[in-house]
Amino acid sequence: MKSTVSLLCALLALAAGCSRPASAPTESAPPPENRHALEGEIISVDTARHVLVVHHGEIEGLMPEMVMEFVVSPGDAANAKPGQRIRADLLPDDAGTFRLENIWPVDPTADDTIRAGADALRQDTLIRGRSAYREVGENLPDFALYDQTGAVVQSARFRGKQIMLNFIYSRCPVATMCPAATMKMMETQRLAKEAGVPNLELISITLDPEYDTPGVLRDYAASHGIDTSNFSFLTGPERAIKDLLAQFGVIAEFEGGPIIKHTLSTLLINANGRIVHRADGTLWEPKDFVAKMRR
Repeated sequence: MKSTVSLLCALLALAAGCSRPASAPTESAPPPENRHALEGEIISVDTARHVLVVHHGEIEGLMPEMVMEFVVSPGDAANAKPGQRIRADLLPDDAGTFRLENIWPVDPTADDTIRAGADALRQDTLIRGRSAYREVGENLPDFALYDQTGAVVQSARFRGKQIMLNFIYSRCPVATMCPAATMKMMETQRLAKEAGVPNLELISITLDPEYDTPGVLRDYAASHGIDTSNFSFLTGPERAIKDLLAQFGVIAEFEGGPIIKHTLSTLLINANGRIVHRADGTLWEPKDFVAKMRR
């Protein structure tokens, strides 16, 4: 069994991650966007036009409290429900159109569940200390995050099911990293279905929760043609994500930009919640994971 120290040393050798090659041309930085924080209640949803009608509060220096239309992404439109409260970034443009990005649901019960999950995970990581990394043979930690539909997902939901889990982020620009990992997860999903593997759930947790909102992850799944009937994309508080990274032995460097240097790990967890197999990098074969699944 690998020690924590030796595993981390091996992973550090992979930590070039999703950084761009040094020879890539430098792009000029775009002008800062005119973003304004908004919170309000959705009045109606036009999914065909990707438009929300929102009753929002006063936005200081821009507009008073009012009801107005906002353009959103297809994923955000699909997640939206009349009567739902949201927080978001409002971005006006020169054409007089207003759009919303970085949309998160606002719900006291859901917020409390997510916060309590993050607090418990933080305490567990601190208690484990240098042994935070979970070896093969140990159990899946408890967590509470949002999925790509904006629903709260707790780890207890997956009890009694086999789980295949990894970490990716939607903006990853390197074909051999997150995009390759997602394609292999999709291939494993297909092969497992053909082999009659029961009770399988696939989970991809974002490395980039600041950008990867539920709607962004829903768009990511749709753009890749992913069957989400048993494949969840999860996001949530950055502190919870960082604790999960520590417990699963994934190294990531958060530098505040769109590029995250990170390692890759894919885990198989049995129906009892125990980690039974792990593969680092993207050189693993989907058929090997399927061979280890309980039929």
